[in-house]
Amino acid sequence: MRKKIYTAILALTFGIVSAQTNVGTTAASFLEIGAGARSLAMGGAYVSLANDVSALYWNPAGIVSVVRPSIQLYHAPWLVDTDYYHGGSVVPMGRLGTLGFSYTAITMKEMLVRTVQNPEPDEYGEKFDAGSLAMGIAYAKNLTDQFSFGFQTKFIQEKIWQMQAKGFAMDIGTLFTTDRGLRIGMSVSNFGGKLGMDGINSAVDYDVDETIYGNNDRIDAHLDAAKWPLPLMFRFGVSKDFILPAKQKFILSVDGIHPNNNVERINAGIEYGFSDILFLRTGKSFLLIDKQDLTESEIKTSREQQEGITFGIGINYKIPRGPKLRIDYAVIPVGVFDSVTGFSIDISF
Repeated sequence: MRKKIYTAILALTFGIVSAQTNVGTTAASFLEIGAGARSLAMGGAYVSLANDVSALYWNPAGIVSVVRPSIQLYHAPWLVDTDYYHGGSVVPMGRLGTLGFSYTAITMKEMLVRTVQNPEPDEYGEKFDAGSLAMGIAYAKNLTDQFSFGFQTKFIQEKIWQMQAKGFAMDIGTLFTTDRGLRIGMSVSNFGGKLGMDGINSAVDYDVDETIYGNNDRIDAHLDAAKWPLPLMFRFGVSKDFILPAKQKFILSVDGIHPNNNVERINAGIEYGFSDILFLRTGKSFLLIDKQDLTESEIKTSREQQEGITFGIGINYKIPRGPKLRIDYAVIPVGVFDSVTGFSIDISF
């Protein structure tokens, strides 16, 4: 019976159905950027392995594995002179469950406003900036010794100049550990309504009827921006630890990803640990995709996304009579944009 269950799980994980790409059809795309150097170094295959503060992003059920109050900070210099930040804190409450708080932000430096009439403004011209923000509150609890459930509610905001979009979303996740130590994880991220920009920059003057001479041709009006869905993502994965001699451990993790705006794919990662002090990691996202329903341009785009292998390193250090620190570093390929690096620090009190 167990063999049949494991076979069904693997079939769900590896059985990628028709692939369709809808890139650019969702709002708040910053929610798709992974969080935590450890998880990203493993190719983003983390939904079943999530056992630290970064579980707030990958699978909120995973925060039940955090046994001491902990915080985590992650930063990556992102694309086109932007910066990505993610942070969170987890507070275990015993039998009452586990509480978590998270934030995600994209920031950029101010730029001069350029218009058709003034394409090259001077250095003292009007400036604008853009940014994205998400803040969440999570709760998780062990329902049995082997099964845990968690959820997170998030406030989401995107803005540019004097325009902004606001909304709410929810993440839901589960974790199950078999008698033989196989971890099975599932999560649904960014389940919510649509976002649309609104603000003073959409104000225009409108002439109701240009054929009438002498009428008011400067009636106050505004442009109605379209609303777009959030990047909904379903993850299903399995992972397992393999204990080796001389205080060594090897972890293998595989995820199947089903987004609403891109091709379905598989992520895989491995981690080697020595004496719970030094960790070496590598992985690959977009490992397998189904090109059956893709056009030539979409296949080319998917190939660009598959280029490169992620890798990283981590170090644990226990301060005498103080907190435990974990510092992680990751190198993440981003297709035609080459690679970005990310650092995270995890503090357990």
